[in-house]
Amino acid sequence: MNTFQGNLNIGSAERVAIIASRFNHLITDRLVEGAKDSFIRHGGDESKLDLVLVPGAYEIPFALNKILDKDKGKKYSGICCLGAVIRGATPHFDYVSAEATKGIANVALKYNACVSFGLLTTDTIEQAIERAGTKAGNKGFEAMNSLIELINLYKKF
Repeated sequence: MNTFQGNLNIGSAERVAIIASRFNHLITDRLVEGAKDSFIRHGGDESKLDLVLVPGAYEIPFALNKILDKDKGKKYSGICCLGAVIRGATPHFDYVSAEATKGIANVALKYNACVSFGLLTTDTIEQAIERAGTKAGNKGFEAMNSLIELINLYKKF
């Protein structure tokens, strides 16, 4: 049986973008730090890492679509999407988390692009903090790891 999988060596030639939500910035700033750490730790050149900030998680798919439409796969090897949607007392959480999730997936498939999903959808601020670098690790780091692996796997096809 032939097995295909990526590895965690990004190489200094690859350019990657991070699209991050500014909303809940106390959480998303930590996610961005984790993603940056992963990129550099796995051989990436920090000067080839771009950060695109959007107002909230709902706007991530729009920015992703715009970048991929303009880029046509020439500039970025992949894009890491990061954000945090924390449940409140209204149904707003359900709409934002669902549409951001569907939007990211649809745009990635539309452009056949390497895109990772680092959108936290938590019930409490404590859960978000845990996933942004404390008890549960840093999901930004993990999302960048996934992206690096996906970029390398994509090259094998």
